[in-house]
Amino acid sequence: MTIGLDGDRLSWGDALFLYLERAGMPLNIASLSLFEGEISLRACTEFIASKLPLLPRYYQRVVVPPLNIGFPTWEYDPKFDIHNHIREIKLKRGSEAELKKVAGKLLGNVMDRQRPLWDFTLLSGVQSNRTAIITRIHHCLADGVAGVGLMNVLLDPDPEPRPVPLKKKPHIPRRQRDPWTRLLDGWLSSYSDAVGRLLSTYSDIADLSQKLAGSGSWPTDKLPAFLSEITAPTQRLFFNVTYQGPQRFAYTKIPVSGIKAVREKLGGTFNDVILTIVTSTIRRYVELHGDNVRGRLFRMMVPVNVRGCDSTSELGNRILLLPVTVPLGIRDPKRLLNAVHKRMDFLKNAQVAELFGLAGGLIGAAPAALQALVGPVASLLPVTPFNLVCTNIRGPNAPLYLLGHKMIDWYPYVPVGGEMALNCAVLSYDGMAYFGFSGDVHAAPDIGRLESLLRQSFIELQHASTPDSRGPRKVPRRPVASSVSSRKSPLRIDKTISEQPVVTHAAPKMQQVPDDMVMPAAVAAD
Repeated sequence: MTIGLDGDRLSWGDALFLYLERAGMPLNIASLSLFEGEISLRACTEFIASKLPLLPRYYQRVVVPPLNIGFPTWEYDPKFDIHNHIREIKLKRGSEAELKKVAGKLLGNVMDRQRPLWDFTLLSGVQSNRTAIITRIHHCLADGVAGVGLMNVLLDPDPEPRPVPLKKKPHIPRRQRDPWTRLLDGWLSSYSDAVGRLLSTYSDIADLSQKLAGSGSWPTDKLPAFLSEITAPTQRLFFNVTYQGPQRFAYTKIPVSGIKAVREKLGGTFNDVILTIVTSTIRRYVELHGDNVRGRLFRMMVPVNVRGCDSTSELGNRILLLPVTVPLGIRDPKRLLNAVHKRMDFLKNAQVAELFGLAGGLIGAAPAALQALVGPVASLLPVTPFNLVCTNIRGPNAPLYLLGHKMIDWYPYVPVGGEMALNCAVLSYDGMAYFGFSGDVHAAPDIGRLESLLRQSFIELQHASTPDSRGPRKVPRRPVASSVSSRKSPLRIDKTISEQPVVTHAAPKMQQVPDDMVMPAAVAAD
């Protein structure tokens, strides 16, 4: 795990998650884990406290320089108390519905920036003699891969806890640097950081240009279509509305072996199958709400890990963003998987993630004070860069244990915000692929429906991959409610997920394109 030194400065990418966050819209990565048996708060606290010296960054808080001159720094919390970061909530009934409800409330809260930005919440009293733990880490501290690395450090690979290496607790200074020192340091670092990022971006542009020219991976005849697609506005779906909160959390799981079997029979990659299942699920979901999917393009933001295989415990954000656009109207699972695979293959060969990384580097060259000023406002603007975030993280293939208690389920969470009021995170662990859906209650009041729709999409894809398959299995559609709700009026439904009606929205008029067409034409479905 990366050592956290006092005074380390956040990168512009890490700081961006601080700037975009606003009241009621936390930007944390998180997970909901279920363990066998009952785990006491005291035992859990003592165990994590024994591991914490291995994670010195988790003693540190974010300190912002005066007037936001320069990026924030990591500095040890002079009042650090582990009891502020590990707490317990006792469930009344312990049902899955109550567990999801409590998780949604917790995940929708912003953490106190006067303390290190992480916490663990034990949920005791879960039915079937289980204990749930919700882990939250601010996105400025770690991305999803680093979050998995944290769990690998804290938990054990065997029921018998490993002996913790003797390591002294870091010295936590009780006095802070004075504001004038911070201001001067901010001025100097802001200037040097801006110059360094501009030079680095210029160098990256030159290297990427040479790589593309040498490899010939850019099909020049498809370039105009690609540029036209990238610059075109995202076609909003009913849930692409400005985030208001509160949040709800839904989840389900499917076997990794089933996903691999589909991949082996139909081709593509593991991630291609995941994106195909998510796309099919969203198609079903928006149709239930009255959106017309014929001719519609669905744009996902897919984070790509750029760490090395040996750097999964490295802190901070080491990701690039890949814009994946596929037709939403393809109903044949085979053709949809083929379209997703061709699209992903084109984007990877064309180094699109690197191009987006360069664009981000140019944005990061803006003064920190300007980024801090614009960030909270940007999340309120009616701009939809993507319909949905879909992040896929690879976890350990073997089970992990906390104080001898096996972690039997591990559901991931990805934050929502802006006009991406519904997002999806996927985490593979111990032979299962766990899907977590996070959403604004006004944008997706019946988010629980996604659980059954995803399983339905997976079964349909499995059926299409069988040797005797003659096409997609017809699944009876559920009736769509006739009422139409205005996008401008927030939906206020206090019923439980199981009781919530389907809420329909009128689909906006969009330019119709063939369902099989994916820009550029090189990735169209056969």
